[in-house]
Amino acid sequence: MACNKAGHSLPGLIENEAELEEILTRPMPETVKAVSQVDGDILVLGVSGKIGPTLARLVKRAVDEGGLAKKVIGASRFSTPGLREELEKTGVETVSCDLLEEECLKRLPEASNVIYMVGRKFGTEEDSSLTWAVNTLIPAMVARRFRSSRIVVFSTGNVYPLVPLSSCGADESTPPGPVGEYAQSCLGRERIFEYFSKKYGLKTLFLRLNYAVELRYGVLLDVAQKVFEGRPVDLRMGYVNVIWQGDVNNIAVRSLQLCESPPEVINVTGPDVVSVRWLAEQFGTIFRKEPVFRNMEMEKALLSNASKCFRLFGCPTVTIGQMIRWVAHWVMIGGCTFNKPTHFEVADGKF
Repeated sequence: MACNKAGHSLPGLIENEAELEEILTRPMPETVKAVSQVDGDILVLGVSGKIGPTLARLVKRAVDEGGLAKKVIGASRFSTPGLREELEKTGVETVSCDLLEEECLKRLPEASNVIYMVGRKFGTEEDSSLTWAVNTLIPAMVARRFRSSRIVVFSTGNVYPLVPLSSCGADESTPPGPVGEYAQSCLGRERIFEYFSKKYGLKTLFLRLNYAVELRYGVLLDVAQKVFEGRPVDLRMGYVNVIWQGDVNNIAVRSLQLCESPPEVINVTGPDVVSVRWLAEQFGTIFRKEPVFRNMEMEKALLSNASKCFRLFGCPTVTIGQMIRWVAHWVMIGGCTFNKPTHFEVADGKF
């Protein structure tokens, strides 16, 4: 998966959240064009997750840059204090909604375009029934409610089996092989949307993502913090794919033009198969600290091949080297984080 495209107008380092947010919410010219070519408003369901706020702001910037008369609406329970107000300051309209409540769902505004980001992962072992309800029941309700819309559905590479390290990663033709209940419920989410796509002609697209990275959250931050603090880095899941979250945001919005019935499927990740051991050593060199390791790399890992994505949208704008430099600097200056480890090293699918 060769990619040589480098980012344009990217800073050498990122010093604060304002700079970080500007980069994460920066629409590409192709994204502005895509937004102008899809009719109607854009609704982001599950906007208050880790990716949703920057994605919604990026859509709003694309609408403004295109001089378009479109609404950008974010719907969520908004359990994070202040997030709703922050989104509204940027022009994103908000609706507070528990999507498990059907009456609440009915009150959502009409939208020709939906970016679906609803999902539950962590806590599955403690309450698997809630995970299944969120990941399969809500999709059925949303598919019925927005049967005439385009829906880009955020999914996950976890629907694939672990693959040998010698492979180029699972591509879209690889049969599903989810490990654990979380991954099984994610495949269930896809199957529900697929059913209603066939039933109603609902135009849908699945973005199978792993793993989005920014400076406050992600695999690179997890590894960097452990090296910086002298904690052991678990090598069981010894290889990963990562992609800059700003690139994910642009790809998701541009994907609205590609929704089809039956659903289109696109793997979204970076071009590199990244060794976790190598990552730790890179951070160790920058921090001047010797990484501590535990366990050994398994012969298989959760890896995806995103060649189709690159053909459709081009290569990611931020390279793995740039991400490492940004994350290392962020850790050294004590930049704020979401304090939500990814648990990427989990090999048995229990979250």
